[in-house]
Amino acid sequence: MKCLVTGAAGQLGQETVLALQAAGEVVIGIDRQELDFSQPDQVAEAIAAHQADWVINCAAYTNVDKAEQEQEQAFLVNRDSARAVAEGVASYGGRLLHVSTDFIFGGEQSHPYAEDDPANPLGVYGQSKWEGEQAVQDVMPDAAILRTAWVYGIHGHNFVKTMLRLAAERDELRVVDDQIGTPAWTADISRALLSLTKADASGVFNFTNEGVASWYDFASEIIANARDLGFPLKVKKISPIPSVDFPLPATRPAYSVLSKVKIRQALDYPIPHWRQSLTAMMQELSRPR
Repeated sequence: MKCLVTGAAGQLGQETVLALQAAGEVVIGIDRQELDFSQPDQVAEAIAAHQADWVINCAAYTNVDKAEQEQEQAFLVNRDSARAVAEGVASYGGRLLHVSTDFIFGGEQSHPYAEDDPANPLGVYGQSKWEGEQAVQDVMPDAAILRTAWVYGIHGHNFVKTMLRLAAERDELRVVDDQIGTPAWTADISRALLSLTKADASGVFNFTNEGVASWYDFASEIIANARDLGFPLKVKKISPIPSVDFPLPATRPAYSVLSKVKIRQALDYPIPHWRQSLTAMMQELSRPR
């Protein structure tokens, strides 16, 4: 199987390329240096040129706060270029797997969001990704879409690496405890992406690791693992704080746990708990490179 991965320099894109290669697939990875997703008119032709059996679209504008000021850029990448990717794939009859986000939901619920629950984005990033999903489905009704959340991994910048850096510099960490979701390790997301291609899947799927956490819970577990693994730490205390004490330009959903009932039926293995995957990731991160 020939697979094309967009956003191949990002934290999920890098992991997805590695997972596909490990599975013996022919993989082409393209990043923003090779294809500028802020120029949608160039995207469809570039995608079609590769004639891949599956295109996995990991490319996205993901700076949630900056998107509030760079609205045009966010929509160019997350909506217009998503549509262009679908047009490119549709032009030769390939298959498309598009990666989306929990930020399409507003966080009003107190039970996990199912794939068909109404979207209600709270900010520009979420709105651009929601309109991107719709654009993809307009062009390719048989496309597969995978929504994920709280993404972290070995590659790129993410919450785990930020906490480790701050914990080495500060005596106290203050972390929000009233936003609830589930972390998702890029290694587990990429495995799910590969499984969906193997199953020739279509439609919308949610995927994160199992379990539920606040950002405070997540940070506490990161530091506990870091102590066990011998990471350099200065931090003595982790304090829970409300979101109002840590104001940001973009509003986050208070609750963004995603239901995995549907994707569990599509996978032939159990989804790991987030604590288990975090430990595995940090063990990998701690090894000499």
